[in-house]
Amino acid sequence: MSSSPPPLTGIRVLEFAGLAPGPFCGLLLSDYGATVLRLDRPIPNSTHTSTPPPPTPDLLTRRKSSICIDLKSPSALSLIKSLLPHVDVVIDPFRPGVLEKNGLSPSDVMLKINPRLVVGRMTGFRRDGKYKDMAGHDINYIAVSGVLSMLGRSHEKPFAPGNIVGDFAGGGAVCFMGIVLALFGRERTGKGQVVEANMVDGAAYLASMPRLSLDKPIWNQKRGTNTLDGGCPYYDTYETKDARFMAVGALEPQFFALLLKGLDVKPDSLPGPREDKRNWPWLKETFERTFKSKTRAEWEEIFDGTDACCTPVITQHELKEDVSFDQRPIVTLRDSPGFAITNGADQESDQAVKAAKGQGNGVEGEGWSTEGLSPSVGGEELLENWIGWKRGRGYELVNGGLVRQEGAKL
Repeated sequence: MSSSPPPLTGIRVLEFAGLAPGPFCGLLLSDYGATVLRLDRPIPNSTHTSTPPPPTPDLLTRRKSSICIDLKSPSALSLIKSLLPHVDVVIDPFRPGVLEKNGLSPSDVMLKINPRLVVGRMTGFRRDGKYKDMAGHDINYIAVSGVLSMLGRSHEKPFAPGNIVGDFAGGGAVCFMGIVLALFGRERTGKGQVVEANMVDGAAYLASMPRLSLDKPIWNQKRGTNTLDGGCPYYDTYETKDARFMAVGALEPQFFALLLKGLDVKPDSLPGPREDKRNWPWLKETFERTFKSKTRAEWEEIFDGTDACCTPVITQHELKEDVSFDQRPIVTLRDSPGFAITNGADQESDQAVKAAKGQGNGVEGEGWSTEGLSPSVGGEELLENWIGWKRGRGYELVNGGLVRQEGAKL
């Protein structure tokens, strides 16, 4: 059975180059069929030449192309405005006011040029309130969202969980969702709109369940002493004999019973009910001692295939070396899958697995590594494919950046 094209096929996206959340939003759009053109800063005497400059630090460039635009150049801004009628989505990763300062206000300029346009705007802090004019990073956004205060052991300070919760989950993924919702709404109304995402609200929304549980036994104690934040002995990680780790999530009684069986801990040896937090120190000490008695591989042999909810903590480096593990699109669409990341996905015989792996050819690096994208690579070809523009017919090259050709009817 052949698959339909990915659902965003035909959608054209302009992505202003930015930090991780904006490119991640563009990556999600491109993985599901959209064509993404990144707008990079020009490097005079380098970009748009036969020898492009080195790739930018942005690694989230899968299936994207680039042109270079100087936002300080009126003729370059004119080129952007001339592009707007031909695209569906613009991704704005800048701090509040940057586009407006450059004469590209989404509401007053962009949507008047193209009323069907969807403008995805992403900020760290909310666009209103005491932090709106401040710089920040993931750690700051999740700090004021209330999420950071919940992360960490009881005897330690809150810890930053990489930049996953704010930048990617609460930022890029939420903006992607907003853009898709706006495109869906456009099918009904015929009109585009401005989508505003920020990492404070995005992260806070992701924490809905813990927030709603603050007055419930599962999460009503201080950080690191609750059921799901490392306080509970049967929902925690444990070091093994070989300095690796196992993850335990045996919340339900029947799963807890299987965990005890695998650990060879007799139920009648417990000092009392497992739900009684007074017994948690005994359980935790017993589990710590027991897990250190065997290697991770030995524990895997015991727990694999059981319902004890006990699994190895596998590192990214291990997964990269594991031929059975492949990177896949974020969600499976059975009839119109996203594009494949791993090579050979189209050779899969099981239709369900084939859809999960994605369609088409994979990408170089197969989701584990990338050379990135150099400014100006592939963009001019894309402009010709989109609207028939070529250098000297629609635009010109000035100081490494593209500008609208004077007198051109675009």
